Amino acid sequence: MNRRERRAVPVGDTDPFRPSPERPVRCRARAMGHDTQFEPHHHPWGQLAYCASGLLQVTVADAAPNQTSGLETTTIVPPSRAVWIPPGARHAVSMLESSQLYTLYIDPSVVTAEWRRSRVLVVSALLRELVLGMELPHHAGDELRQRALSTLVLAELAHAPTQPLGVPMPDPQRGDRRLRAVCEAVLNAPAQHATLAGWAAHSGASERTLARLFRDELGMGFQRWRQQVLLAHALPMLARGTPVSQVAAAAGYASDSAFSAMFRAALGQPPSRFGPMTAGPA
Repeated sequence: MNRRERRAVPVGDTDPFRPSPERPVRCRARAMGHDTQFEPHHHPWGQLAYCASGLLQVTVADAAPNQTSGLETTTIVPPSRAVWIPPGARHAVSMLESSQLYTLYIDPSVVTAEWRRSRVLVVSALLRELVLGMELPHHAGDELRQRALSTLVLAELAHAPTQPLGVPMPDPQRGDRRLRAVCEAVLNAPAQHATLAGWAAHSGASERTLARLFRDELGMGFQRWRQQVLLAHALPMLARGTPVSQVAAAAGYASDSAFSAMFRAALGQPPSRFGPMTAGPA
């Protein structure tokens, strides 16, 4: 069993990367080893987690820090995508591969109301270069350049396309236990059953009841939710160089072409785009 490396998370007024209304966007770059893990935490500023290389897993609970529960979403993030974490949201971060992690810390004064929930963003070539530019060493009298970069970063974030890569899970305290049991079973073996009827036979709830619970608690139907699970399983395999045929079989697809069609419809790119040598900004 691999030992996870756990990192402390600086929080508070002494954090050197803390943003402010005067400098609303700060950037921190770190080389992170495989299995590095940041324990669940929250802070008053927003955060964009982006890996220029490697593979990232982010779990976000879209609830205020003083709340004991909330809808949790776990996302596997390839290098061409990034996760937005709103101010105050409790979150945990794990490196599934050795990664070059770039974190943007964004002051709540520039976060609009529609950005109060987490989301997955497509990282454009321009946004990638802006992030890299913000991380370069700065010198005295460089405030004008920093303000310009911050303005451009915020504009790119506002217009970045989003993608439904996250896997939402029922509220651990308030959610229906039957729904959570089914969700956990699908996460462990997503190819075991292709239909909700197959999972319902072992859940203690009818297919109709489970379908309603998926809509009411997770805001989507079962098939869409299961597709998110399949993508979450497929991305790490592709990033490690697993052939598409094996990834398709592990996802329960009878043919590579059917799996590739689903993948392209969901992410706008073929599975080959997310391999170890080709993964990168769209």
